[in-house]
This record gives sequence, C-alpha cells and structure tokens, in this order.
Amino acid sequence: MKTKIIFLSSVLIFSNLLIAQTLQDAITKTDNERYQSAGADFRALIAKEASKGDNYFYYGENYFKKGDLDSANMYYQKGAEVNATYPLNYVGLGKVLWYKGKSTDAKAQFFKAATLGANKNTEVMRKTAEAYINSENKNLDEAIGLLNAAIKFEPKNAETFLLLGDAYLEKNQSDGSAAIKEYNKATELNPKSAKGILRKGKLYQRSQNYQLALDLYIEAEKIDPTYAPAYREKAELYHLAKKKANAVESYKKYLELNNSDEARERYTGFLLNNKQFAETIDESEKLKNSGNTSLFVDRYLAYAYAEVAAKTDTAANRKGLNAITNFFQKSATIPNFKYIATDYKYKGLLLVKNGKDSLGIIELEKAAEMDSKLTGEVSNEIAKAYMKSKKYAKAIETFEKKMAGDSKNLSGQDYFEMGRAYYFGPKEFVKSDSCFSKVTQAIPTFATAYFWRGKANVQQDLKNEKWLAKPHYEKAITLVKPEERVGVKVNVIEACEYLGYHYLVMKDNAKAKEYFTIVKDLDPANKKQVEFFKSPAGK
Repeated sequence: MKTKIIFLSSVLIFSNLLIAQTLQDAITKTDNERYQSAGADFRALIAKEASKGDNYFYYGENYFKKGDLDSANMYYQKGAEVNATYPLNYVGLGKVLWYKGKSTDAKAQFFKAATLGANKNTEVMRKTAEAYINSENKNLDEAIGLLNAAIKFEPKNAETFLLLGDAYLEKNQSDGSAAIKEYNKATELNPKSAKGILRKGKLYQRSQNYQLALDLYIEAEKIDPTYAPAYREKAELYHLAKKKANAVESYKKYLELNNSDEARERYTGFLLNNKQFAETIDESEKLKNSGNTSLFVDRYLAYAYAEVAAKTDTAANRKGLNAITNFFQKSATIPNFKYIATDYKYKGLLLVKNGKDSLGIIELEKAAEMDSKLTGEVSNEIAKAYMKSKKYAKAIETFEKKMAGDSKNLSGQDYFEMGRAYYFGPKEFVKSDSCFSKVTQAIPTFATAYFWRGKANVQQDLKNEKWLAKPHYEKAITLVKPEERVGVKVNVIEACEYLGYHYLVMKDNAKAKEYFTIVKDLDPANKKQVEFFKSPAGK
C-alpha cells in the first residue's frame, strides 16, 4: 500500500513538473516573439488547468507584447476571476490602465498585486516596473526603486538586472554606461541568455557601433536559434546600414519563427525599401486578403503600384490610387497622424497616372514643401504633368524654379523637356534651341536632341535664308544607324526632307538623292520623295 502511495505521489509530482515546464516553454515562446505558437500552448494549458491564475496572466502577456491591450485585459480579468489571490493578473490589469493613461486606477491595481504578493513577490515588482519603463507615461524612479527592492529579495535573477538596465537607459539616453553595467551583470548570471546578449547589442547599435551590435545579434542567434528578436534586430541593423537585401533575408528568417500579421507587415516594408515592388504587392495583397486592415499595408501597396505601373497599365494605376485613397481615409481618423512627404508624392503620382493631373500636381507640391530633398524629383513629375496637360508655361516655370539660378540643378532630361515646353508653348525657339544644346553637350550621342535642335532652328529660319537646321539634322542622321531608322521614322523623314531640299537648292543632286532615298525606303508613299524622283534632278 505504501509503495502505491509513493508511486502515485511521484506521478503527480512528475505531472506538475511537466505542466510547469510547459508553461515556461509557452512563456519563452512569448519572449521569443513566437506569439501564435505560444498562444496555442496557453490555450492547451488553460484547458488542462482552468483555475490556475498564471496560465491566464502569461497568456495575457502574449497579447500585451503584441500590442493587443484589449485581448490582454480580457485574460488578466479572467485570471483574476478564477484565482482572486494570484497577484500577477492585477499587475496585468494595472498595466493596461497605465498604458491607457489611467494612472490612479492603475496604481490601485499595482498596490493590490503588491499586497497579495506580501511585498516579496519579485515578479510583481518586475512586471510593474516593466510597465513604468516601457509605456509613454514613464515613471522611471519608481521602476528603479522596485527593481532594487527585487534584487534584495532575489539577487541572482538576471531578468531584474535587464530591466534595471532598461530603466537607466531610458533615464539617460545619451549615456549607456549605467545600462551596460546592469546588462553585463545579467549576462554574467545567465551567460546563455539570448535576451541579455540582444539588449547589449541594441545598446551598441544605439551608440552606432554597428559591427559589435551585429556580432552580438549573431551570438544571440547561436545561443538560441529560435530567438526571433535577434533576426528582427539584425534586419533592422542591415536596414540602417542600407544593406537592403540582407535586411530582407534576415526578416525572412524572423518570419519562419513569427509569421504574425504584424511581422509580415514589417517584412513587406523591407521588401518595398529593397525595391522589390512585385513582391511588395504580393505580400500586401495576401495580408489584405487575410483580413489585415492596417493603413500601412495600404501605403506599401500604393507605393509599389506607383513604381511598377506603366502609363498604359490602367489596372495597376487604378489599384494604386485605390490603395493610397484608403490610406488617407484611414489615417484621417487617427488624431495627429504624422504623414511623410512620400505619402503626398505617391498620391500625386497616382492621380497623374489616372488622368487627374491638376489634383496630382497639388499633392506633388505638398511633398516638395514637406521635404526639400524631394524637390528635384517631384519637380520633374510636376513638369511632366504640366507637359502632359499642355500647360507649357507652367512646366517652364517649374523647371526655372528647380534651376534656381544654377544650371547645374537641371539634368539633361530636364533641359530636353524644357526645350520642348518652349517649343510648343510660348514658341520661344531660341530658348528652345538653347535647352536642346545643353542636352547635346551633356550627351553628345543623343540623336533625338539633335533632331529637336533642327526643329527649333527651322522655326528660326522659316525662309531657309541661313539653313540653320542643317548641321543639327546632319549630325542626328549620322548618329542613327540604318537599322535604327524605323524606330525614329518621323524624325528621320523630317530631317531628310529638309536636307534633301537643301542640297536640291544647292544643285547637289547626288546628295539630295541620298537623303530622298532614305525617305523613300522609310515611306514609299511620301509625296516629297515621289516628286523628287519624278523630277529631272532625281532621274
């Protein structure tokens, strides 16, 4: 009989240890940001032991760390109901209140938890201090006091020193010396703590010692290959270092451990930053189809569609405009939402792509006003929109504003478009020719610019008194290979008609025939070449 009792006791002890270990596994998964997997474990624990308050508290923590305060609060409340004497759920309720700015109500819950913990429950102290440190409504002195008290009761808990380091860093963000001392104590107590190694890495990253930070992130990965935050922080570090492909690759590994919507959303942002626009669209659409309503997904989607859509891709242009419209509608409901200049830039681009030029220009101008770094790029798009809508004077005004007295501010493409604007708009052909001349100086092999110089000079010499267009048309023809003439057929024919007529007037029939033959090859029905070859000169 005695043997049976001993055996039964052993089974119960083993069972309790197994459940406790399972709870710790679930807690570790939460720390590792493997929220979905941890959630499944917590649900299984609650199904087995529905009256244990810690199951509910740590499940609430799983939601809290994801930023879902309402779901976290629900489990804290349930935990307090099923086990009214377990203190941590009152800390949880207090944390939610504290984060929502209800300080007095929060402190009442913290006090209740401390009372139930008989002032010796170090986890109550740590979790309360954590709320004071990580919320916007910080209470760092109170947090430091609680953590120092916890160290007196439990001097070898590494987690306490990590939080104390966090508190010191928040208190003096320009000096991490106090924080690193506490982080070092934590890693001395627990050398295999990936969390402690990561904290040190983040501190070094903050001080711009990127190589040491990277080494520590890699060390954390080696200690615990399932520690997702190490891959995330490494991705963020690569992002800062502008190693975009590395950032994407690191975040892919993070997603293998935490495939939550939040993680996939951030990954989508990395894809966009790496100019992987097709992949950005694919990931964004998947998120939306899974029920994600984040306005940032709409932002990523709009930016990507604007980049990949050609002028004739009406479907992509329309989808991009729908996405940016959704983004602005959602953000308008958020008080003091901070827009960035590229929000207006892409809204403007998509409006223009959808034929709403005037509205698009307004948004593009907002972008340039918000961020002077975008002025050059946005000015080009504004000028293009004016050219498209044949508002040539406004296009010229935009280029002149971009030039701001220094010709170096304009690219060859800018001068080319401004030359066309002068040509079609105010018909100031000398200025038009001057612009095209800038292009040929910058790009001597660009045949199209010489064709346009020819056009501008024709208009300055309508009676062909000086044959001003001749050298420019001749140069253009020499730059276009015979097999390339079909691609620029209209320009070649116009130039050869002019040159053929010139040599006909100059009584150089052989040269005239040479140019009219080019016209004939490109357009057998062309009237001018037909007339030439019928004439005695063309025989």
